[in-house]
Amino acid sequence: MTEVFSARLAGDAVELIDQTLLPDRCDIVSCRDDETLAEAIASLRVRGAPAIGIAAAFGIAAAAARASAAGDGVASAARRSAATLRPVRPTAVNLAWACDRMVDRLDGLQPHSDIVAALVEEAETIADEDRDACAAMGALGADLLRALRGGPLSVLTHCNTGALCTAGIGTAFGVARTLHERGELGRLWIDETRPLLQGARLTAWEAANLEIPHAVLVDAAAASLFQRGDVDAVIVGADRIAINGDVANKIGTYSLAVLAAHHGVPFVVVAPTSTIDPGTPSGAAIEVEQRRPDEVRRVRGVVVAPETSPAHNPAFDVTPAELVTAIVTERGIARPSADPGSVADLVHSP
Repeated sequence: MTEVFSARLAGDAVELIDQTLLPDRCDIVSCRDDETLAEAIASLRVRGAPAIGIAAAFGIAAAAARASAAGDGVASAARRSAATLRPVRPTAVNLAWACDRMVDRLDGLQPHSDIVAALVEEAETIADEDRDACAAMGALGADLLRALRGGPLSVLTHCNTGALCTAGIGTAFGVARTLHERGELGRLWIDETRPLLQGARLTAWEAANLEIPHAVLVDAAAASLFQRGDVDAVIVGADRIAINGDVANKIGTYSLAVLAAHHGVPFVVVAPTSTIDPGTPSGAAIEVEQRRPDEVRRVRGVVVAPETSPAHNPAFDVTPAELVTAIVTERGIARPSADPGSVADLVHSP
């Protein structure tokens, strides 16, 4: 079985599995400066809301370590690193959250403290918390789906939400993995997730690595699965959750929520509480990242549309709270369609 991880600290560098090369190759990239890490986040070498936050936290700690070794200003290097990494991908709240948390730890240090040690500790704590959150969400989500639909379950997922985008077993994928380990998963349906194929390339690779029964389908085939009654639940991750329960996630998520509602199928979002943004009142306030047209006109370097044709390429869409059956977090479960205040309650719970 291949070791799967999203990001790890290696001295004064951050190591990543280059997800743009999967499933053909599993190469590890070593990011030894802020610019290289920022490019890796922007180009999706590392991706997924929890993972890019973890990678940034490690990056800030690594920047401090490099400055210490060079005899430069350690605190200023850490602040510069946070300022470089924070705006790289604006939709996923975890990136800004992790950078702010690292700076807050820096600001709270006493004079003459070991800054590098403190920042390494904080970054490792962020990763450890995410690992524990994934395990908790996996169990809570599996229990919820078993209660809602019985079993064994045929579950549809979108994009990639496994170990490649977290520090643990994953968010939505972690629920499917937990169901599989309990013997309660019939099949995991995996949307290919155009235009960058994170489902086909990454989720299917993780599922195969774990011998989880699965099948990949083109995004347009999802409706036919619902029509045939072959979907018991939809489970997805999130890049930002507004305080009212609106959910920003990979483009195509909203379509699945509409299909699920029409067919009476539970639509469940699985994400850590760090993905809930108390400063975002609703989905209308979420900035949706627009990516390069070439990602639509080409597939893995092969031209599939005229180079002169304009392309619409939003990275995310926003699913309104009324279509969300439940939001599973490590702290518990919110039901925004039934209780609009339940998301805020999770944020303020211990």
